Amino acid sequence: MTDVSEYLPVKSTVFLILMALAEEPRHGYGVMLDVQQRSDGAVNLGTSHLYRHLKRLLEDDLVEEVEAGPHDPDDPRRRYYQLTDLGHTVVKTESERLSRLVRDSKRLGYI
Repeated sequence: MTDVSEYLPVKSTVFLILMALAEEPRHGYGVMLDVQQRSDGAVNLGTSHLYRHLKRLLEDDLVEEVEAGPHDPDDPRRRYYQLTDLGHTVVKTESERLSRLVRDSKRLGYI
């Protein structure tokens, strides 16, 4: 089993990409839209930036490429991505880490 700690902490842009893939498989443009929405417009990924991150996430086995489902009438050339089990574990562990930080911020009166 892979040690999840080697992936932590997760850079904020990468975390947003992983979160975009946490619910369902998405193609690149869908990931870009989700990241923009989750960040309230603060993060606008360019295509090359996104695919550079996806390439790395694929190499690290956090994301895998999947076939588009038959329900998807979009361009069959689109590539779809989803989290692997390891990717889900990294998102869960990073979410817990961030939750502890937010809890401490509240305790200190910053929130």
